[in-house]
Amino acid sequence: MPAVRLEFDVSYAARKPWVPSARQLATWATAVLTAAVKVPAGLKRRPSSLVLSVRVVGMAGSRRLNARYRRKDHATNILSFGGAGAAPDGRYFLGELVICAPVVAREALAQGKTCRSRWAHMTVHGVLHLLGFDHETAAEAVEMEAREAQILDRLGFSDPYR
Repeated sequence: MPAVRLEFDVSYAARKPWVPSARQLATWATAVLTAAVKVPAGLKRRPSSLVLSVRVVGMAGSRRLNARYRRKDHATNILSFGGAGAAPDGRYFLGELVICAPVVAREALAQGKTCRSRWAHMTVHGVLHLLGFDHETAAEAVEMEAREAQILDRLGFSDPYR
């Protein structure tokens, strides 16, 4: 994807355990957009900017959204919601990521990883979903996981699947 300005908005409904700054989240999201080979459906020409929102939530907020949109009654690490797409003003609304701080922290501990590396992984994972990558089939999972590992390596993180 060609270099394009990222309009990035972060809101925090939860800050503990450790949550990265908006600048750090934007850096990780930008790395995905720079490395992506897929462009969002509906993107016919280079937008003036891509618009991405991130909302950091706690257990209750994640559980509520996961139950409503995925019919799963538990908190989850990340949810990705596609955006409205191309706008008349030239911007492209990519979507929103909702990341559950306590689940990410718990997973980092369980996997023997730093919170920072787990947050980077979840950000990369979510943006790839917004770009159309998925892991519903084995072939899709192989492609998406390889892309995640490649981007995370460029950011200085080890392969999250090893």
